[in-house]
Amino acid sequence: MRKPMVAGNWKMNGLSSSVRALIEGIQQEPHLSSSIDMVVFPAAVHLSLVRDLLAGTSLAWGAQNLYLGENGAFTGEISGSMLTDLGCRYVLVGHSERRALFGEDSALVAAKFQAALQARLQPILCVGETLKQRERGETEKVIQEQLAAVVKKAGISAFRQALIAYEPVWAIGTGLTATPEQAQAVHIAIRRYLAEQEVDIAQTIRILYGGSLKADNAPQLLAMPDIDGGLVGGASLEAKSFLAICQEAMAVKLGQRVA
Repeated sequence: MRKPMVAGNWKMNGLSSSVRALIEGIQQEPHLSSSIDMVVFPAAVHLSLVRDLLAGTSLAWGAQNLYLGENGAFTGEISGSMLTDLGCRYVLVGHSERRALFGEDSALVAAKFQAALQARLQPILCVGETLKQRERGETEKVIQEQLAAVVKKAGISAFRQALIAYEPVWAIGTGLTATPEQAQAVHIAIRRYLAEQEVDIAQTIRILYGGSLKADNAPQLLAMPDIDGGLVGGASLEAKSFLAICQEAMAVKLGQRVA
């Protein structure tokens, strides 16, 4: 059975005081992190604070981005080894905002994926289509191209140390959400593509859903058999809503209800 994961992408939000309060709030339900994987992705400037606050707990933390190089004259960038040194276990790669706002194409995303593995980080590869691409019926084509770039660069076996997050770009920050059936169909398509190259990887890799996942739609989305958890944006900035999603992940995937 694939262990559920709920990951909170805090994006460019928070100050030291609010980060501390958020972590303290999440820690109010320690039993959750013993049943599912819970990960937070703070802004890079807060990674050391989060490390100190989570030391000795089962909650994990990761980074929202990394640079290709190991070190050198790359002002403002952060390498994978620096993230590992801060205790990070995970790093997001190819988030739709990085692709759209910062011009990261699939080749660069693939290189970052490989750099993450070389730094002993587990990349969470984000893939997804825009509204226009969905309306043109290009969803599977777009996602396969995004996956293929990584397979070409790092090899299919690299996915044994990675996760995938399907984030329909049209459902991020818009209030729109893919229906459970729409999300499940794409997750199946991702597994089908991977199975063409390695069946075992397709069956075991965890694929998260990442399009405006909230406490009220989590039960239906997480009930889908090929959705293994969520990459949560805005709803992860409040401990109560983040924990509610984690509780649903535990209840749906593990058959455990919190009294």
